[in-house]
Amino acid sequence: MAFEGLTEKLSSAFKKLRNKGRLTESDVKEAMREIRLALLEADVSYKVVKDFVKSVTEKAVGTEVLESLTPAQAIVKIVNQELVELMGGGSAKITISSQPPTVVMMVGLQGAGKTTNAAKLAGLMRKQNGKRPLLAACDIYRPAAIQQLEVVGKQLDIPVFQMGQENPVTIAQAAIEHAKKHGNDMVFLDTAGRLHVDEELMEELKAIKAAVNPSEILLVVDAMIGQDAVNAAKAFDDALDIGGVVLTKLDGDARGGAALSIKAVTGKPIKFVGMGEKLDNIEVFHPDRMASRILGMGDVLTLIEKAEQQFDMQKAQELAEKLKKNRFTLQDYYDQIVQVKGMGSVDELLGMMPGLNAKALEGVTINEKSIARTEAIILSMTPQERENPAILNSSRKKRIAAGCGLQVVDVNRLLKEFGMMQQMTKQMSKLSGKRRKGKFGKMPGGFPGLPF
Repeated sequence: MAFEGLTEKLSSAFKKLRNKGRLTESDVKEAMREIRLALLEADVSYKVVKDFVKSVTEKAVGTEVLESLTPAQAIVKIVNQELVELMGGGSAKITISSQPPTVVMMVGLQGAGKTTNAAKLAGLMRKQNGKRPLLAACDIYRPAAIQQLEVVGKQLDIPVFQMGQENPVTIAQAAIEHAKKHGNDMVFLDTAGRLHVDEELMEELKAIKAAVNPSEILLVVDAMIGQDAVNAAKAFDDALDIGGVVLTKLDGDARGGAALSIKAVTGKPIKFVGMGEKLDNIEVFHPDRMASRILGMGDVLTLIEKAEQQFDMQKAQELAEKLKKNRFTLQDYYDQIVQVKGMGSVDELLGMMPGLNAKALEGVTINEKSIARTEAIILSMTPQERENPAILNSSRKKRIAAGCGLQVVDVNRLLKEFGMMQQMTKQMSKLSGKRRKGKFGKMPGGFPGLPF
């Protein structure tokens, strides 16, 4: 989980403050020492840590904080504000050209994930902004780079322009002309990388930049390499004047040093973050939401956005009507599983829930295999069986178990769980009806997460 280690250590520091009714200046300084160590262990740049702690301390030792009724909360608020500022203040968008196509040049070291994230970003722009992107294969050096771009392009149904081993500058120019002729309003140039920053690489990238004058240059860096990512970002910015950063593999970075240092060191914002291997696991970087995650306060807004993207409103309304009539079926159960899975891993979703940090989740096991087994069992049923589980006799259960490679006991377990869920929805439906009839007076709201 992203920032797991940092979140745990910051929570520990704040807990010590919350145990005190009033804070002294020495209490604040002791907490700042712990925060300093937490940030350094998270591989945040020393200068960034020094400036951050100094700024927080200056604000935290003020009379307003020390004499407030909830000084610990006041300090958490200050740390939150400073974290937001440290990571850029607000979300930054791709610069869109007034004269299409918008050309986005993807640069970075080898292994950072340029090719995959060029496709991810193209898919995101099509989905959220209605764009018609084109992917251009300008990496002629890495073996199978062109084939990789074509594979991910095909998976996302995004066209790929390639000219084999032609000069990268020529490919980039030809891709833009192709886009103009075929109505593509965005072009993502997948450029070559190296294992390290070298003069040859930079000269080629400078030549492409000079030839096509891109609207945006995005640097793709691997969050897992910590300060090396920050150093690479500075080198690329000095050479190319990048417009922003795409930070990949953030879901696997328990420390978070790169995310907290890049903006302060380079002055360039993180615009997007990769949060997994799937081709839709990329999101706009929101400093305020990320700060909230770091402090263990969750990220409800992103959670809501994911739900809005995945959940079909018509299906939700149909489900609401079924629930009111107590007609919740296994097919409905399966549809809900599919939609929730589309939002991301269970661990990722739990990390967005307010109040749940890594420490709170210790000992909690999320059995994603169990979810997969549930799907397999339901898919092995006939449509009639999904709609009416009551007809499932022993022979049908044996057939279903054989069809999904499981045991009859697994089928029985699912049916038992489903029966309990049906009972619960029945009770909720009755309660909801009573509330609508006024039997519970002025009970506000409905049931969280349920469409009634």
